[in-house]
Amino acid sequence: MKKLLTTTGLLIGIILFLAINIVGNIAFKAMRVDLTENQLYTLSTGSKQILQSLEEPITLRFYLSQKLATSLPSLNTYTIQVRELLEEYQRIAGGKLQLEVIDPEPFSEAEDRAVGYGLQGVPLDDSNTTFYFGLVGTNSVDDKEIITFFQPNREEFLEYDMTKLIYQLSHPKQKVVGIMSTLPIEGDKTAPFAQNATPPWMIIEQLRQSFDVRSVELDTTEIDPEINVLMLVHPKNLTEQTQYAIDQFVLKGGRLLVFVDPYAETEELPSDPNNPFANINMPRNSDLGRLFEKWGVEMTHGKVVGDMTLAQKVQIRKGNRMYVTDYPIYMNVNDKTFLNQEDIITTNLSNITLASAGELKKRESSDVTFEPLLQSSTNAMLIDTVKLGMLADPEAMVRDFKAEQQFTLAARISGKVKTAFPDGKPKAPVTDENKADDTTTDDEVAKKAHLAESVDAVNIIVIGDTDMLQDQFWVQVQNFLGQRIALPQAANATLLTNAIDSLTGSNELISVRSRGSAIRAFTKLEEIQKEAEQKFREKEKELQARLEETEKKITELQSQKQQGDNTIILSVEQQREIENFRQEKIKIRKELRNVQHELRKDIENLENRMKFLNIGLIPLLIGVGGFGLSFYRNRRKRNLGG
Repeated sequence: MKKLLTTTGLLIGIILFLAINIVGNIAFKAMRVDLTENQLYTLSTGSKQILQSLEEPITLRFYLSQKLATSLPSLNTYTIQVRELLEEYQRIAGGKLQLEVIDPEPFSEAEDRAVGYGLQGVPLDDSNTTFYFGLVGTNSVDDKEIITFFQPNREEFLEYDMTKLIYQLSHPKQKVVGIMSTLPIEGDKTAPFAQNATPPWMIIEQLRQSFDVRSVELDTTEIDPEINVLMLVHPKNLTEQTQYAIDQFVLKGGRLLVFVDPYAETEELPSDPNNPFANINMPRNSDLGRLFEKWGVEMTHGKVVGDMTLAQKVQIRKGNRMYVTDYPIYMNVNDKTFLNQEDIITTNLSNITLASAGELKKRESSDVTFEPLLQSSTNAMLIDTVKLGMLADPEAMVRDFKAEQQFTLAARISGKVKTAFPDGKPKAPVTDENKADDTTTDDEVAKKAHLAESVDAVNIIVIGDTDMLQDQFWVQVQNFLGQRIALPQAANATLLTNAIDSLTGSNELISVRSRGSAIRAFTKLEEIQKEAEQKFREKEKELQARLEETEKKITELQSQKQQGDNTIILSVEQQREIENFRQEKIKIRKELRNVQHELRKDIENLENRMKFLNIGLIPLLIGVGGFGLSFYRNRRKRNLGG
């Protein structure tokens, strides 16, 4: 009877287990519980808002060589994560997002279409097949955006890359970037096609490949509403009317990228033929004083950041000889430690070069969010700008260098801000041309359009260096058959493109977080290994100490042997000492093997516990529950029958 009862309980448990899985898969398919530490399968609020606001249908074609993926254990987990995340996108977007999962088998039409779309296939070493793992998105007017291959090293930005692709398909118009600069960054704008015309800086040519770049005059009184991002380079001596135009542009939701500098080496100052040194003391700095004050940021005046850890090498002349020395104000930021890895702008950049960059910091009284993007090392100090230019002495800078602290060189500012012009639009200076004009109507219109506070959270990126944009600091330019070819030596252009790319997105896209990796470190296992390794190190140290002590004794015995006549006795002692050492060495080796055995034993025990928890515990609980339920029902029947 007991055997029958046990068998019945197990059968009921198995049936319950299968029934719960089937019913749960049907009834609770739309429900999600994300128990991962970094919420890998939970979309950010920004992504959800973009998906729920789609007006036109978008089709996503996910190309995955499924059969090949199963043979790549290191990549298979990531392919599952990508697919499940895409399914989550489809669920949230409703009928506006169609997902097609395609397995491009070798020599099939699906593979031909994948190649036609421009997806990147990875040939496998052990076969003639190609592995595809990419995404193609199209909208109702056949615009196309692709992710050529889901690189595992961009796993943390998987959600951002997907959401950006969908956002670009739902907003296909090319983004407009306005350039307002006091530096000749756009080259000769008066006669750009003249034979001796100064070409634009290479960084502008790079921008034109991705954006609609337009010039904005320095004396403008209104920013074109078609401009998505305004790029200010070395703003100085701007009129109040122009500053007001920038102020209102930002408050209305316009994006702003600002390059300021405490000492712009590339600035061309006016010269005096009668006095070649007249421009030595002319200011080379730029700032947005009253605007920066309202945006909660400031740049330290009259000082540049010098960094011995990031310093570049320069050649200097002493007499008739050339020497190479560190130049602290020329920095090569080539360590990810100093680049914000949580922001899409600065992650995965190789290196950024800067020249006489300034310190940026948040104003103490401000409520904005100040997020450093680029920082110096802690081996940095502020250097007076009077020591630069023709008076610069790199050797003296190195000799007098004293590390102070870490400084912020670029930052993102976000949050609600107020206008720098609480009284409204400033009136233009009275001139002979406008003194007779009746501006009453214009003033009334301006008052109605005036914003005292930002409509939404502003998004501003400030970089404390303008020289980084100039060709000589980041790129070599070669002429090939009349075409200028860029050979980048630093990722300055990538930083700029990333910044504008980020700013041209909506607040929702900018807010999309970076997600953690699905690959979890075995911290407990690592802890056990470290403990065992520490024991090994202690034993090795003990062995080495005993070895040295024994060798010392042998050396002493040999020296005594040379001085005395008791050769046989000393030789016996020597042999006995060596034999003792050998026995001791064997003993310690045995202890080392025991430590290693205990290490394997601890790992196996941990592995067995994890297998039990992941594989056996739930079925066991269901079986126990089924057995208990069966026992309870039989007992109840007996009580009722009795």
